[in-house]
Amino acid sequence: METYAKALLYAIPFFILLLLIEILYGHFVKDQQHKVMDTVSSISSGLTNIVKDSLGLGVILVSYPFLLENLSIAEIKATWGVWLTAFLAIDFAGYWNHRLSHHVNFFWNQHVIHHSSEEFNLACALRQSISNLLGYFPLFLIPAALLGVPAEVIAVIAPVHLFAQFWYHTRHIGKMGWLEYIIVTPSQHRVHHAINPEYIDKNLGQVLCVWDRWFGTFQEELEEVPPQYGVLKPAHTWNPILINFQHLWRLILDAWHTRSLKDKLRIWFMPTGWRPADVRERYPVETIKDVYAFKRYETPASPWFKGYAVFQMLSTLALTLFMFYNYSEIGFDGLLLFGAFVFLGIFGYTSLMDRQRFAFLVELFRSIAGMALIGITGDWFGIDTYWAYGSTVVGFYFGITALAGFYFTFVERSETKRQIAM
Repeated sequence: METYAKALLYAIPFFILLLLIEILYGHFVKDQQHKVMDTVSSISSGLTNIVKDSLGLGVILVSYPFLLENLSIAEIKATWGVWLTAFLAIDFAGYWNHRLSHHVNFFWNQHVIHHSSEEFNLACALRQSISNLLGYFPLFLIPAALLGVPAEVIAVIAPVHLFAQFWYHTRHIGKMGWLEYIIVTPSQHRVHHAINPEYIDKNLGQVLCVWDRWFGTFQEELEEVPPQYGVLKPAHTWNPILINFQHLWRLILDAWHTRSLKDKLRIWFMPTGWRPADVRERYPVETIKDVYAFKRYETPASPWFKGYAVFQMLSTLALTLFMFYNYSEIGFDGLLLFGAFVFLGIFGYTSLMDRQRFAFLVELFRSIAGMALIGITGDWFGIDTYWAYGSTVVGFYFGITALAGFYFTFVERSETKRQIAM
């Protein structure tokens, strides 16, 4: 996990740089594809994912080294053969894992966060899951284990393969000629994220598009069908932690409410979106009927409030980068506590973005807890070792959080309501 955390120290600034380039390009060509609240929500979602993964939170159903040890019937010795086979195996496994997530109710919950943005840009690529607490992906790597691909090679290729899926989440790049027949391109991935009936559950490849073409899930982007983005059951929140478990909560409620014992059991493994007939009648759920005319989610936000949302997101990003930089020195117990502060912070300020009154209590609690920790330990997880005023600045940040939480909940929110009423 420490190696993963160190890798993120280089990957995160690179992703942010590309994101800034996209924002600036969109601004200057007057074709902006970013909305402040949506982008803050997306980046915040990415932060929850990398913190969760860096802490190793979850249960591994079966590990790749275990499969390798027990299933290997061959051994690839040629260096280029090892790396090529590993890449193809991971991409093939990724296709089927992705397809499973789109077609089975239970597995959709771990993927819905990635599709929840009603925009399509590089920021939405960062919407990654924290609800994938059961690690079963190595099962899709059984072919690699049979061929004897070393675990060390898989460990290197896997994050590179994941990072390679970032760049094509953009509307600024058109079709790419002959590359459209080999790799996943922005045009193909726009189709994948679209909720148009023509595009649903298409283009499930991750780096190579050949799997979609072979297994019948490929769809070209059509000029007469402009992609519309989001999910058919809208999230209606900026809070990425809530979005991660919305679908699961609906499944739990449907399983509880249905009178059919058979439906209580099979709902989890039915096609995505399937609901028991008696539940559909008694407990209707909002779904998008006209993909060209639905109302996209937004909340009242002044320029000052949008600026505060960006400030909170950047502050959380800075704290997370410090956590990765000081990973080994903080220690596992300290990392869990640090991660809790990050998660609570994101839950608090994104709930504030939703204009939820309870957000102030979350922000206040975290601020008091943070300042108390600094007061008791005299430091913020060792930050004073690198910067003499580090813990003072973090304490000041918590003070701003508490005051701003109060202002935007009880003062500015009331003023905004009065302006809307007028």
